[in-house]
Amino acid sequence: MNENFEAFLDAWPRIQEGILVTLELTLGGAFFALVVALVLGLSARAHNIVVRGAARVVIEFFRGTSLLVQLFWLFYVVPLMGFIIDPLVCGIAALALNYGAYGAEVVRGAINSVPQPQWEAATALNFSPWQKMRRVVFPQAWAEMIPPLTNLLIQLLKGTALASYILLQDLTFQIDNLRRTTGDTLFAFGVGLVIYFVIGYVLTLVMNLVEVRAKNRIGAGPTLREVFRLAPSDPRGKVGDPA
Repeated sequence: MNENFEAFLDAWPRIQEGILVTLELTLGGAFFALVVALVLGLSARAHNIVVRGAARVVIEFFRGTSLLVQLFWLFYVVPLMGFIIDPLVCGIAALALNYGAYGAEVVRGAINSVPQPQWEAATALNFSPWQKMRRVVFPQAWAEMIPPLTNLLIQLLKGTALASYILLQDLTFQIDNLRRTTGDTLFAFGVGLVIYFVIGYVLTLVMNLVEVRAKNRIGAGPTLREVFRLAPSDPRGKVGDPA
């Protein structure tokens, strides 16, 4: 065990580099996946049948094909066409397209869940389509999107483990190196499990705060200050209860 611990300390600088690559993939992929999800989700609701049909084709294509195959296409096949893409960019692009396609359905469903009277009220106020979406519909839909988007974010984090197949020295790559160094599979992958769990838990906490803020903006929950101030024994209720 002491030898394993010493090997872990020796490998820790490289593991930190792997964590950084994993975070770059996760945050970069999540940002662009959200952009893809919004574009495709809104396009899937368009009145124009061409726009709506094209969005559906893209969504189903990237949902229906393997993330690993998409990574291989971007990294190994696209260069054959004369376009060389950096491995990190390949990883972010594949994650964004794959999880963005799943997120598009979340966006579309959340917007469709906004009650019809809200749409009618915005129309009665003579809002333009853009104003209607920005001021009335999207804030309510956004609060509904966050929990399923949080699940997709955690799935995306776990999907970054495939990056080692395109020569990225991410966390999984460094953990596998630790396994080879120590010869102890249980110890090495146990370390990997703990690190992935910590990253995922921190991301979940951040998204929970984003959800609190989104619900407060539409009057459906407490402020962030109230969340941090309230204790479970507070007579006004538990943290997260509607104000």
